Amino acid sequence: MQRRRLLRRIALAVGLVAVVTAVAVLIPFTLAHEKPLAVCLSDPSTFPSSGVAGWEGEQLENAATVMQTAASLGFGRDGQILGVMTAMGESSLINIDYGDWETSGFTNPDGSRTTSIGLFQQQDWWGSVEQRMDPATAATLFYERLARVPDWQSLPQSLAIHRVQINLDPQYYSRYAADAAAVVDALSTPC
Repeated sequence: MQRRRLLRRIALAVGLVAVVTAVAVLIPFTLAHEKPLAVCLSDPSTFPSSGVAGWEGEQLENAATVMQTAASLGFGRDGQILGVMTAMGESSLINIDYGDWETSGFTNPDGSRTTSIGLFQQQDWWGSVEQRMDPATAATLFYERLARVPDWQSLPQSLAIHRVQINLDPQYYSRYAADAAAVVDALSTPC
């Protein structure tokens, strides 16, 4: 009898954890508040051969992955632009396995070495190396945090990104706004 009660309590606890986890994951995505923009880019051969605003090849493929991830999470054009802006500013839209420490000797505020990698130059606390080096997973990690930024849609673009990335210069990403919008618009096709 006691064993049965214990098993019921365990089952109830597991069920409760599953519900809480689902709510914690799904609620931020409902906060995106954007009309999703359909992205149909499975064939890179359809990308403009001359590139877009100086971005081409692998860079456009990575931008398309960011956009598709954003759309699948409920982010529309504005959110897609923010993701592409971020990856432009962090890695030039190239999935790199090194970061600020290796290139510039930057350290974290506590003096420790940075561990940033991937399209979004995400550090260890963002996820595993495999997650951060997979463009779609890295984009998901970015959008999960963007969805939690209060009123991100009403913030200046670079400031919204800064609230997610927490870099030194809140205006850093502004320089990529026009290029990101051009890339998103050029790669967006109706499904």
